[in-house]
Amino acid sequence: MSASGGRDFDVVIVGAGVIGAAMASLLVARKLSAPGRVAIIADRFAAAVPADADWDLRVFALSRASERLLKICGIWDSLPAQRRFAYERMCVWDAGGEPQGKGSLRFDCAEIGEPNLGFIVDGQALQWQCLQAARSAGTVLLEAGLAAAVITDADISIRLSDGRALRSQLLIAADGQDSKTRELLGIATAGHSYHQDALVAHVRTAKSHGNTAWQRFLPGGPLAFLPLPDGRSSIVWSTALAEAARLRALDAEAFGAALAAAGGAVLGNCELSTPLRSFPLRLQYALEYARPRAVLLGDAAHVVHPLAGQGLNLGLLDCAALADVLGSAGSSGYFGEHRLLRRYERWRRSENLLAAGALDGLERLFSNPGALSSGLRAAGLSAVGRAPIVKRLLAQQALGLIGDVPEFLKADRAWPRK
Repeated sequence: MSASGGRDFDVVIVGAGVIGAAMASLLVARKLSAPGRVAIIADRFAAAVPADADWDLRVFALSRASERLLKICGIWDSLPAQRRFAYERMCVWDAGGEPQGKGSLRFDCAEIGEPNLGFIVDGQALQWQCLQAARSAGTVLLEAGLAAAVITDADISIRLSDGRALRSQLLIAADGQDSKTRELLGIATAGHSYHQDALVAHVRTAKSHGNTAWQRFLPGGPLAFLPLPDGRSSIVWSTALAEAARLRALDAEAFGAALAAAGGAVLGNCELSTPLRSFPLRLQYALEYARPRAVLLGDAAHVVHPLAGQGLNLGLLDCAALADVLGSAGSSGYFGEHRLLRRYERWRRSENLLAAGALDGLERLFSNPGALSSGLRAAGLSAVGRAPIVKRLLAQQALGLIGDVPEFLKADRAWPRK
């Protein structure tokens, strides 16, 4: 456990989303800091979700590794059962193929000896429970913005928008893709726009989703149907800006018909049950993850295409890796030193760049008619589908069961909590 050394906090986290709040809980759960020694600063904090509220339009597909981390933090068991849904199968197919045949790739949890392939989780409910767990862990919540941060040899001095001044061993930026903290630290980003919008809504479908996540690769971008517990599906339809504008202008009936056609009628007729929303898509990555006494997590460090639903899972792995590295400081408690933070940077930046590159390559391959013919893409999916070992490895990698994952997430047990 870290010593205070006259500082106000061991760690100050900017951002009260899932990543920032989960990191606060993890620091205490792993005994890296004591209750009351971690603070979260944010312009505003999430409100409780009414029991009768509809599912948030932000839904996350959580991996097994993410589930385990949330268990360790005391978050998972507090998440209402009606706000999470285990899906058992996944089907991916090319626009020129068929979901049940040629040109498709199917995963089933039974094939890899797992109870499911992950969970679809209500984003608003998850954010609230992460914040509640942070409160229970003794995290101090400060409603203010970050105005300045000055790094010294001894600590980092932080000034809030309301004039308050704090001193901390470590500053963690978890304030999203437009991170003010990253800007104040002078860390540049690179990347590009996909010139696509993602359309999101919940829909009722004529056919049952069958506890299956469905994803079709279309020339304009991927379309995903994610299963919800009440029989509806949450859609994420990534498409070119002009087409997205056309689709947004349709009435509900016309949009449902366009959606059913784009999905190859895999779930039959579609009917909107929520308003349609959209957001722009881009690839973005920070050129550095760490400065002395400061580090980036989640979307502040990397933003990827949503086609595989890995954005939040990558961010939670950032949290786990940072906790793992800080734990190696031992009893010295001096975990603000750059040497340790650089270890985290090397670990997670390489992993995240690989993931971002793979997702970017898939998007380009399936959305670019000139990259490969539809027949070759379909043949590639079919070939993977006929290779059980490859399929198993892909499924295990997506679940976070293999790969460069912190050891404490590979065992199916929760670490003791204080």
